[in-house]
Amino acid sequence: MPPPLVAELSQQDHALIHSAYRRLLRTLGDKMDKEDHDQVRQAFELAANAHSLQRRKSGEPYITHPIEVAIICIEEIGLGPTAAVCALLHDVVEDTDYTIDQIKENFGDKIALIVDGLTKLDGTATSESPQAENFRKVISTLVIDVRVVLIKMADRMHNMRTLGSMPRHKQLKIAAETSYIYAPLAHRLGLYNIRSEFQDLCLKIMEPETYEEINQQLNASEDEREEYIEKFLAPIREELDEAGLKYRCFGRAKSVSSIYNKIKSKDTPFEQVYDIFAVRIVLDVERRREKTLCWTAYSIVTDIYKPIPERLKDWVTVPKSNGYESLHTTVIGPDGRFVEVQIRSERMDEIAERGFAAHWKYKGINNQPDVYEKWLDQVRELMENPNSDALEFVSDFKNNLYSEEIFAVTPRGDMINLPKGATALDFAFHIHTDIGYRCRAVKVNNRIVPMGYKLNMGDKVEVITDKNQKPNEGWLKFVVTGKARSKIRNAMKEERRKTGEMGKEALQRKLANMKVNYDQGVETLVKYFNLNSHIDLYFAIATEEIDLIETFRAFEVKEQKLVEIAKEAPAVEPEKKPEQPRGKISAKTKILVNGEPAELYHYKLANCCNPVQGDDIFAFLTAKEGMKIHRTNCSNATNLLARYGYRVMKAEWVANTDTTFVVDLKITGVDEGIGVIERLTKEIGGLGVNIKSFHIEGGDQGYYEGKISLLVLNKEQLNVVMKTLKKLEFVETVTRVD
Repeated sequence: MPPPLVAELSQQDHALIHSAYRRLLRTLGDKMDKEDHDQVRQAFELAANAHSLQRRKSGEPYITHPIEVAIICIEEIGLGPTAAVCALLHDVVEDTDYTIDQIKENFGDKIALIVDGLTKLDGTATSESPQAENFRKVISTLVIDVRVVLIKMADRMHNMRTLGSMPRHKQLKIAAETSYIYAPLAHRLGLYNIRSEFQDLCLKIMEPETYEEINQQLNASEDEREEYIEKFLAPIREELDEAGLKYRCFGRAKSVSSIYNKIKSKDTPFEQVYDIFAVRIVLDVERRREKTLCWTAYSIVTDIYKPIPERLKDWVTVPKSNGYESLHTTVIGPDGRFVEVQIRSERMDEIAERGFAAHWKYKGINNQPDVYEKWLDQVRELMENPNSDALEFVSDFKNNLYSEEIFAVTPRGDMINLPKGATALDFAFHIHTDIGYRCRAVKVNNRIVPMGYKLNMGDKVEVITDKNQKPNEGWLKFVVTGKARSKIRNAMKEERRKTGEMGKEALQRKLANMKVNYDQGVETLVKYFNLNSHIDLYFAIATEEIDLIETFRAFEVKEQKLVEIAKEAPAVEPEKKPEQPRGKISAKTKILVNGEPAELYHYKLANCCNPVQGDDIFAFLTAKEGMKIHRTNCSNATNLLARYGYRVMKAEWVANTDTTFVVDLKITGVDEGIGVIERLTKEIGGLGVNIKSFHIEGGDQGYYEGKISLLVLNKEQLNVVMKTLKKLEFVETVTRVD
């Protein structure tokens, strides 16, 4: 019998909810015992009644969302019944009258702790970035129970899959948050499928035209691709069978976002991206023979096809820090095409597909240390300073989530995983905070190097310390890891605090002599000088940036309080400017912000992305420069939308304006000695578009690269120009640049 639901729901709603609930039970299957089953049912009943009057933007009963989140937790991340219970309850405290104490009473401490971690912070409206505060809360619970983050991943995934009913500007904010923190976090936890889907969904929202174009090209080439994969795999299957290996092998197209990143980073068209797909060989083998047989399969592949040596990645011998194990190589296949081949065991494949949850299934089999513990220790260290700025914390945390990895070696021969680009000073802080603080010099491969020296794969590193050494602000330029940056900043704050003690004592004496309440006096001075904290005030006094005698001339004492003496201003009649009635669109209006003329906000088009009419845009309220209009695919958009979403407003173009916009194009191609500049200007002029500037170089080397600034009316006209130029034989690529 299905659990009862409240009477307010229609029969159709009941059917929809019970269908979803039955699907959840089927997904859990034999993972549950009777106690688990009863708890899942209890959580469903509580959540269904708590959310009974709520609906999603799509019109569906709200309870369908927690059910779908629970299904993603089980089906796609590999979690169990406890996670399903928490997923069902994850919005109850935030969105209904239920409290954490009631959850604890009904379901116990463990589930209450996870649900609390999933509940957004209250009272963050005055924070510089409420999003950052929420990220910090979620991340802080990660070190207590990693399921908080995994359920949060499932919650975000279902929201991303169902964003279609949300207003466009909210879609952009949610996609930016996902791109900024959730996709990198999924990568760090080894949830590669989740990460790829996050990236694809973000691209679909941020740059819909680009997504559709690549997706269509992928679909159009599918039959040819599958035929090629079969041709490639046929001789490999024959040799694997002859070697007596148990295996499965297949080819898989890479994600749209992955292909887009290659197109963008290599500045090459879709047709010339060689690694649009990868071939995977998965061996069914016991754990003790995994490495040997992976290399056996590698030998078979490279005997048949010539490998590209520099493309070999051995994560079987040295796994990634998130537990990922696999052999990757690129070979030259039939017709001279480059093909990436991934070789791994079934165990490795499950960890690659399901990340953290699958890793825990295999933990301890060979008594190896847990691959996540070192990373979680770093997260705990970042959490040691609860009063640190939330934006700084999130930036430090995010810094290492997505980077490629290298390993360096200690004098004892221990291998240390670090992000690519890490420096000698990062290595010192990774070994131990005190070693970082006292680092005086570093030897790499027995040679003294600067602290900012970027480490390479396999470098042997020795840190030379000095007990009198102290960090300084310049060290922040030498490090890239979140741990090192956080520790150096903390040391700087502690140094400021110690220096500030003298300033604090001087201020205490002065306020006592003036008979002013100390707390009120300090707060007044912090606001008067527009400082961030008491420590900054004390430090400024100690270093004589603030002269107390001069400062107190601007104040008087009333009832033991510091009161600023009002300055007499000249009586000048303020000039009255005619105000445009709110909501009225004039002939000059070309952009609407929240449905009103953008002129009301004194806006500017952002220089970083130069939007033109027809571009997908949003408005961003800056701290000092008023309103800026950005393209949604601006290089700064993800950061602005994710960290300062509360400053973002909906913006849209008003049709048919006569304004022209500056846009820059980068054009590359083969110089065939045919007068490139003349032919390009002729083609552009023939489209009725004016050229503002034209710079070209490299023509004497058989290759040219040109930058053209055009004055266009709108995006449609820009697209016509770009498509026309791409059709020219001597043009290789045409890209819009910020």
